[in-house]
Amino acid sequence: MALKTILATDCGSTTTKAILIEYNDSEYRLTYRGEAPTTVEAPFEDVTRGVLNAVMEIEELSGRQIISNEEIITPSKGNMGVDIYISTSSAGGGLQMMVAGVVKSMSGESAERAALGAGSIVMDIIASNDGRKAHEKIKRIRELRPDMILLSGGIDGGTVSHVVELAEILAAANPKPRLGNEYKLPIIYAGNNKAQKTVKDTLGLMVDLDIVANIRPVLEKENLEPSRDKIHDLFMEHVMQQAPGYKKLMNWTDAPIMPTPGAVGALIEMIAEKEQITVVGVDIGGATTDIFSVFQKKFNRTVSANLGMSYSICNVLAESGMENVLRWVPFNIDMSELINRIGNKMIRPTTVPQSLEELFIEQAIAREALRLSFEQHKNFAVGLKGVQRERTISDAFEQSTSGKSLVNMMDLDLLVGSGGVLSHAPRREQSTKMLIDAFLPEGITQLAVDSIFMMPQLGVLANVTDAGFSDEAKKAALEVFQKDCLIRLGTCIAPVGSAKDGEVVIEAEFTLSDGSVLNKTLLKNELTRIEVPYEPVTAKITPSKKMDIGSGDGQELTSTIYGGEVGIILDGRNRPIEIPNDQGLRLDLLKKWSNAINEYPKV
Repeated sequence: MALKTILATDCGSTTTKAILIEYNDSEYRLTYRGEAPTTVEAPFEDVTRGVLNAVMEIEELSGRQIISNEEIITPSKGNMGVDIYISTSSAGGGLQMMVAGVVKSMSGESAERAALGAGSIVMDIIASNDGRKAHEKIKRIRELRPDMILLSGGIDGGTVSHVVELAEILAAANPKPRLGNEYKLPIIYAGNNKAQKTVKDTLGLMVDLDIVANIRPVLEKENLEPSRDKIHDLFMEHVMQQAPGYKKLMNWTDAPIMPTPGAVGALIEMIAEKEQITVVGVDIGGATTDIFSVFQKKFNRTVSANLGMSYSICNVLAESGMENVLRWVPFNIDMSELINRIGNKMIRPTTVPQSLEELFIEQAIAREALRLSFEQHKNFAVGLKGVQRERTISDAFEQSTSGKSLVNMMDLDLLVGSGGVLSHAPRREQSTKMLIDAFLPEGITQLAVDSIFMMPQLGVLANVTDAGFSDEAKKAALEVFQKDCLIRLGTCIAPVGSAKDGEVVIEAEFTLSDGSVLNKTLLKNELTRIEVPYEPVTAKITPSKKMDIGSGDGQELTSTIYGGEVGIILDGRNRPIEIPNDQGLRLDLLKKWSNAINEYPKV
């Protein structure tokens, strides 16, 4: 059966979003969208009510009947119904987990990677070596009441004593689930296979225990997929069943409901694999900032649960420090006034900037929230700890206990931003500059934003496993992602190396699609823009002797790049960007950089 019409919803904590994808003229395109308040809480306490309200908006816009007798019509018949209906959800606080591992920096961290990759919020990591006494760990488990727990530890065939001790702590805690009292808390055991029977005997019948393959079967290898898949299954079977109205919603959908972040991660992974590129994606929300990345074909996700733009905006100020926020504010402002304005945003989280000054402040904070979240991500996305590696003499003097970060900005091909402050910025130039200032791309990097945050729906669409629809669903997800989801901002070209202010760092020649040629010289600490639409451009870039654009110091590079809504940005600033402490110099420099790309045009 051909896949012609697709309905997808994302049940967020505050808003439920619906999109209709249709197959017309040999391609899949987003045709209509609707949204409505999420209704998982009182007075409705039925998530399907919000879904129906969002879909009704699509009905009105499209003239297509999709609902009958308070249900989604599937399969389609003429101008009625849809071929498949799919959904994601983060309503009710999303999926909240605890993980446990024998060694915090090894099996504990591998378990955290598995849980984060499945779309969960990791509330805490319990480890044998985390410095807490047994009664403190028990108290912590009882206080947090997670939706499920992932227990790991030990390599296959190794010692079992430590992982059994962790199982005994879980048994003593006798944890109860956050939602509902009619079911046992799901616990996944993904540790030493030699300890499976003992762990089963220890936890007994007090929990719903599932045993999967070891996350860390040997020191040199991670095996995260079985744990991730089981987390998704249990999320559907247990957690979702307890949320008001979800049992009904699950009967409507033609594919398992996925946690919203897990669906976004699945899409990022698929794009990276399909196009053979490295990708970083970010979703900055009111309370959290999620970072997704694929480097060296390894997927990582981190959740910065205290870095957001409304509910946790004061945490951004506390973590970054006043000076780091102020350095991005392009006007004179007293510190106490800045604190008051930020506090007002936390008290009234749904407000949007009503003046240019308020916009300046919000986007300054966004830069710091993104920067801090990405720093956390880089520290987490590392090679395996505990792996024996050949050491050099210089290694002997290094005191680092962690693996090397997989994140290499010179290798990054695509940077995608989403979340209100990026997707709905008044000007695309502002989104572009926030991404560049926060993430500091190096070499040649494509920049884009998610137009309406539809990546979750496309992620679950790409993972439809129905034999009749699987290939077409993946095709639809890719086509809509490329043609409707992404707003192509352009390409950032940023040489890295040593040079003095005012010195030439690159000479560039750009051949446009119409055959015309543009030549550009970039100076140290200069930011400039070339307005080019989204079309292929042949770029021949020659860096100065001590500068690198991706081929080595002073090595010329020729590549096909793309313009976009903003165009090609040449960034000659240091990594990290150096901003003077002197207020007058700082304001002059910020104004110069802003004017260079028309970030805040004069009204």
